[in-house]
Order: sequence, then structure tokens, then C-alpha cells
Amino acid sequence: MSTPPGQREQYLVINVMGQETTSLASLLTRLCTEHRCQIVSSRMSRHGSCAVLLLQVSGNWDALARLETLLPPLAKREHILLSMSRSHSLDERPQALPYNVFVTAAQRAELVGELCNFFQQLSIDIEELQSFTYQAQHTGTPMLNLTLTIAIPAQTQLSWLREQFLDFCDELNLDAVIEPWRPLH
Repeated sequence: MSTPPGQREQYLVINVMGQETTSLASLLTRLCTEHRCQIVSSRMSRHGSCAVLLLQVSGNWDALARLETLLPPLAKREHILLSMSRSHSLDERPQALPYNVFVTAAQRAELVGELCNFFQQLSIDIEELQSFTYQAQHTGTPMLNLTLTIAIPAQTQLSWLREQFLDFCDELNLDAVIEPWRPLH
């Protein structure tokens, strides 16, 4: 009797931090491929002198176990920080609507936390968070650009949420937009 395909696939999330973006990506993606693991999702970014690579890989139990065994010695040899965790599919999530939130504001240390807290108080999951700071070209003011992808529970009345969000942004003097998520490609 064969096992249904969904039960054979398992997931491993690998987080690596080092100095070199290209060599990190090349090394880990090659290792995953060599050990019959498929890269399901990946993300890499540079933060100052540190490069961070996040991979979710899938494979059968044996392939992931071999990969888990090989990664710690590799991390030590390559002088990279490594963390990993077994994961599973989120197939049984409640119905939710994906939305993007775009915020531009004068930089304040607590601003990202305030936005995260706003959505947490409304039981809205944050799926992705990206932010960066910069100096405004004409004025030199420290600025923040923040992009969130959120999952709004399907039963939430969108007009009510939009009103709550815009009131929140007005109180904090934020220029912000909340709109349905659209694929970029």
C-alpha cells in the first residue's frame, strides 16, 4: 500500500547568516539538490555586512535527515551561523484574504513595532515584513519604508478594517495604503 503524496513530503526550514551572499546561496542550493531536496521557497538579503539566506526545502524523511546531519559541520567549516527546524504545510489554515500594506513615514524607533501590534490586536497574521530606512533626498530627514503582506480573516469587514487602519495611520502621521495583494510577475 502506498503512502499518499502529501504524507511523504516533509519540510525543513534553514536559516543561514554569513558574509558572502553568492557563495552562501550557491553552497546551500547545491547541497539541497545533491541530497534530493527541493527548494520550496527562498529569500536572501544583505543587512550591513551580513547576508541572510532563508530556505524552505522539502523531501522525504531520509533526505531531510541527511541534510540536517550535514549542515552543522558545514556551518562550522564555512564560519556561518545556522539554525534549522522541521516544518509542515499550512494546508488547513482558516480562510483569509491576502493584502499588502505600504507605509512611508519619518523614521521612529518604535514605528515597526506599533504597526505589528496594530495587526496583532485585530488577530491579523503578518505573512511578510520588509522595511528599510533612508535619508530623504531633498531634506535629509530619516525615513522608513515598510511593506507588509497580511492575511485578513475572511469574515472581517474590509471597509471597517480600512477605516481602523487609516485612523491609526492618521494618529501616527503615517502615509499608508492597504490594498489587495497582487502577484508581482
